[in-house]
Amino acid sequence: MPHFDLPLDQLVTYLPDREEPADLDEFWHRTLTEQDAEHPLDVTFERVDTGLTEIVTEDVTFTGFGGQPVKGWFHRPARLEGPLPTVVTYIGYGGGRGLSHESVLHAAAGHATLVMDNRGQGSGHRVGATGDAGPTGSHAAGFLTAGIESPETYFYTRLLTDAERAVRAARRHTAVDSSAVLVSGGSQGGALSLAAAALTELRDGLGEPALRGAIVDVPFLAHVRRASVLTSARPYGELVEYLHTHRDSIEQTFRTLSYVDGVNLAARTTVPAMFSVGLMDEICPPSTVYAAYNHYAGPKEMVVYPYNGHENGGAFQEVEHLRFAREHLG
Repeated sequence: MPHFDLPLDQLVTYLPDREEPADLDEFWHRTLTEQDAEHPLDVTFERVDTGLTEIVTEDVTFTGFGGQPVKGWFHRPARLEGPLPTVVTYIGYGGGRGLSHESVLHAAAGHATLVMDNRGQGSGHRVGATGDAGPTGSHAAGFLTAGIESPETYFYTRLLTDAERAVRAARRHTAVDSSAVLVSGGSQGGALSLAAAALTELRDGLGEPALRGAIVDVPFLAHVRRASVLTSARPYGELVEYLHTHRDSIEQTFRTLSYVDGVNLAARTTVPAMFSVGLMDEICPPSTVYAAYNHYAGPKEMVVYPYNGHENGGAFQEVEHLRFAREHLG
């Protein structure tokens, strides 16, 4: 796939206007505080036998949006005592937490890891264990337009709330150093990592330390209006399909999306961040990644893969993950 988006010299300065609702902060403060009031976090950790001798794994359950149980895995190195620096990891579109041995890289490097399951997903590239009981409305097949009639009913309002709660769930573990936590994810996971950093910083009265950083690889849900006219690859293709039929709902649809758009959330995040981009990425076009990156309010770095698509750096980027975690967690 050749480069199809802006050239790199224009990407690095690409700073589009934010389509931001006036009540964005109020909406998220209200959403998070209402969920806290109605649905206590109620985290449980249950040790499981995975066959791995150097990694201890626990099955995690915490209360997500709407009081629904959300699953996860918690990994920690068997030979290190806590409290440990910790990475909260989010999974890409369609995937779930996977099998217990699929996400132990950071634990092998000496950090604890909480891997959050994606509600309603887990039949794609990794299996999942969490359903979604929320409203869906009339929508294209998939998750991007489920409940998109309003931000209150939107699927990603639920999932982003889960992501913020996963950070607090990790901090409840006795082996976790609550002052040394960073978030990480790619694609949809990158969107969740960015959102978790923003929402943790945005809400009042959290009473817990700030995050140490965020790893945001090829983030989905950023500069969504532009993505919808640059690519028909799914998941953005779901939005194209929906608006092709719902011709009278275009502005309402993008209004809902503005509450979860990573460009708007990036402007509310000040922890150190590492982004990555593939300049041949048809799924999350490079200009949408740079839009979030250039609006990001904190210290930041971008890792660029000129000849890669949505896979970006693959194992090479995992090396960057370990470097970033060492620098910011120790």
